Amino acid sequence: MDTYRVNIVGLSSKIHHFEYEFGDEFFQRYGGELISKGSFIAKVTIDKHETFLEVDFNITGTAQLICDRSLEAFDYPIQIQKMVVFKFGDEDREITEEIMLIHRDTVSLELGQFMYEFISLEVPIKKLHPRFIEDEETEDDENESGKIVYSSSSIDQDDKKEDDDIDPRWEKLKKLK
Repeated sequence: MDTYRVNIVGLSSKIHHFEYEFGDEFFQRYGGELISKGSFIAKVTIDKHETFLEVDFNITGTAQLICDRSLEAFDYPIQIQKMVVFKFGDEDREITEEIMLIHRDTVSLELGQFMYEFISLEVPIKKLHPRFIEDEETEDDENESGKIVYSSSSIDQDDKKEDDDIDPRWEKLKKLK
C-alpha cells in the first residue's frame, strides 16, 4: 500500500512528478470485482501550495475485460486525465468530485485508491468485444437509412376527422373569433 502513498509533509511548495506502473496486483489489492487484470502507467503531478495541493492524474493503459455477450476476454484501452484539489482544513471530507478537504495535519496521500476509482469509472456498463461493436454499428446504420413516408392525403383525412369530432360548444366559440 505504501507504493502509491506520497508523503506531502516533506514536499516543498513547487511541482513534483511521480510515475507509477502497475498491473494485476494493483487491481487485486484495491478490489478486483470490476477489473481484475490490466496494465497501466500513471503520471501524477502534484503542485503543492500553502493551503492546497493540485494533483493531476494522467493514466493510460489497457484493462482486460470479459465480454458480456461471449464471455471472451478482450483488452479495453483507457486514457484518463483528471485533476483533484486537496484543500487543508479541520476535517477529512469530499466537497465535490474534484475538491477534497483533508486535515491540515495529514502526513501523506494515498493515490492508489483515486487511480483505481478513475479507471473503474471508465469501464463501460455494457462490455462488448470489439467485433460485436462493429456489428452493432453496421446494424444501427442500416436501421437509420430506412425512411417513413407520409402521403398528404392521409394527413388531410386525419385533419377532417378531427374537425368532425369537435364538441359543438367549441364550434360556437370559434364563431366568436
